[in-house]
Amino acid sequence: MNTKQRIGKSTGARIAWRALAFLTCLLGLGGAAASAQPPAPASAGKLHIYFIDVEGGQSTLFVTPDGHSLLIDTGWPDHHGRDADRIVAAAKLAGLHRIDYVLLTHYHVDHTGGVPNLVARIPVGTFIDHGPNRQTSDPDTERAYEAYQKVLATGKYHHILAHPGMVLPIQGMRVEVLTSDGKFIQTPLPGAGQPNPYCKVSEVRPPDQTENARSNGVLITFGKVRILDLGDLTWDKEMDMMCPDNRIGHVDLLVVSHHGWYQSSSPALVDAITPRLAIMDNGATKGGSIPTVKTIRAIPGLAAEYQLHYSDEAAAGNPPAEYLANVKGPDTGNDLEVTASRDGELSVFNPRTGQTQHYAAPSRP
Repeated sequence: MNTKQRIGKSTGARIAWRALAFLTCLLGLGGAAASAQPPAPASAGKLHIYFIDVEGGQSTLFVTPDGHSLLIDTGWPDHHGRDADRIVAAAKLAGLHRIDYVLLTHYHVDHTGGVPNLVARIPVGTFIDHGPNRQTSDPDTERAYEAYQKVLATGKYHHILAHPGMVLPIQGMRVEVLTSDGKFIQTPLPGAGQPNPYCKVSEVRPPDQTENARSNGVLITFGKVRILDLGDLTWDKEMDMMCPDNRIGHVDLLVVSHHGWYQSSSPALVDAITPRLAIMDNGATKGGSIPTVKTIRAIPGLAAEYQLHYSDEAAAGNPPAEYLANVKGPDTGNDLEVTASRDGELSVFNPRTGQTQHYAAPSRP
């Protein structure tokens, strides 16, 4: 399984680590092909995805074969710009000198708080958001939103207001907005629309009143690969979108919503979309709830579930260490990197272990 031990290490150390990993003998792990060879560079025609460790927030960087980039969320604002530094390190590893688009799922501080630090460290082209902050009663959320607004007010950046059904103008991959500002797509995506049997086994929960429910959620398509990231979208909104019919269809990679907290990841969503892989951007003490870990692990046909951190709450319910970017103990800032081929093959690199796990393209069209 895979992650990059590059964050917090010198470039020379990372190169030495990769060289060592390349020389390591081939291993067989989890029923899928594994190797010690890191993924091929972006120029090899693959989509690269960096799941950056922002310790319980979210920050995921997508880089196309031609070097176009999308960052989803920016992590926290504190720790002397730690999260922005980790994002920039991932960007430089991917060969980027700027980030073309930054999509903010919502305005909670663990998703939007890092914006000022980020723009101070690397050029950004365009910001994408869902519109005004609706959770004005929460001081941390309001401060994060106001700091972001100050960045926009400089006039240095383009701005896009997202809405469901919009295809974002990002070259090299298709990025379609499925949810935004509490609304969601009404028409099923191509190939979807079947009755959803998992609605019957998902409890009905009251509407969430926070910014989580207003998350921008996107489906990213690269060749035959479909990647779903719904931010912190909550259980009630998942069921509104997925019941009685499955509006999304199958996906290949699920970015587990809301850091794996129990407020999200209803069976109506996660079982219906049948992901091949799931990656949880949790922290040691944030996310990775026991009910959610059990639900994700039980998804029909799931090949593997990866986590950015060992979850203290999940304890024995954590996946094996090979699937963890950061094991129990002090945070070491490791991330996970996924490479996707247009034919549907996925690979996950974990720099902590130096191993790359390969998942063959599915037989379905």
